[in-house]
Amino acid sequence: VRLSVLDLVPVRTDQSTGDALAATVQLAQSADRLGYTRYWVAEHHNMPSVGATSPPVLLAYLAAQTSRVRLGSGGVMLPNHAPLAVAEQFALLEAAAPGRIDLGIGRAPGSDPVTSYALRGARSAAEQDRDIENFPEYLDDVAALMSARGVLLPLRSGDYRLKATPAAASEPRLWLLGSSMYSARLAAAKGLPYVFAHHFSGNGTEEALEIYRTRFEPSALTAEPVTFLTVNAAVAETREEATALMLPNLQMMARLRTGQPLGPVPLVEEAEVAELTPAQQHIVDSGLARAVLGTPAQAAEQVRALAGQFGVDEVMVNPVASAHRGTDPATAPGRVATLELLAKELF
Repeated sequence: VRLSVLDLVPVRTDQSTGDALAATVQLAQSADRLGYTRYWVAEHHNMPSVGATSPPVLLAYLAAQTSRVRLGSGGVMLPNHAPLAVAEQFALLEAAAPGRIDLGIGRAPGSDPVTSYALRGARSAAEQDRDIENFPEYLDDVAALMSARGVLLPLRSGDYRLKATPAAASEPRLWLLGSSMYSARLAAAKGLPYVFAHHFSGNGTEEALEIYRTRFEPSALTAEPVTFLTVNAAVAETREEATALMLPNLQMMARLRTGQPLGPVPLVEEAEVAELTPAQQHIVDSGLARAVLGTPAQAAEQVRALAGQFGVDEVMVNPVASAHRGTDPATAPGRVATLELLAKELF
């Protein structure tokens, strides 16, 4: 089973954004050294717990400090951006790190409605809705703009060709991300590689992958279905320690999903004394049940079981371990240990 990494650049209560970025560099370098296949970063906005707001900026930063691992977006939320801007950014990344760039694209806003409104230049709700409706066409535009042929615009004065970069030697690998049947059907219809966000909900994973595989139409980009899934992970020498490290992240997500204000990721000691509603506790328990969690041997078996259950040969782990009070803020030892312990068992 190949392993990859999804990083939201979590910001703990003891960290500044700079601290969280320093910890992310260490995590990316660990993935690079250990033999992980990909290292993807997310796009979220106006969230105190997440430092990953701009995938292309962060990927350029990481490309300069790694040498082997593929780097990508998990993902760029396309309705927030002009297709040409996205294509240019990732064509430039591909030119700087040839053969190492993945462009994962999603349809969700990655934030709340007010932030989405601000991100899109204060456009009207109707215009924002049209951006969502036009997502399939925007996806085609990004792919075409990054290709050697570009996009041909018919104008009164004659055809006008748009290209993301003047002389591309290679193209980023385009992936469609999703957590719904809609995304599975779209990826299949477009002939694109597909990633299911199993870490986000865990609902419908099997059905979505079945739809993708059975409806897949070969394309110039992909001849046959290519897919993997994401999963939250925390690995430590004991299951108790792994659980303690994962709980802060799950508590934060439980508060978010029950409409409470979002803060930074708590430390282990803060999570131990947190009070949750029954609804929040249910979300936490569900998250624990579907995560890769425990000792190295337990976690490795869970990864193998996931791969077997869903018929994938690659699993992307989101290492969500928080930290204990007194940890150097510019480090994330629990996250690094998760990668190291999994690699030792599976590679």
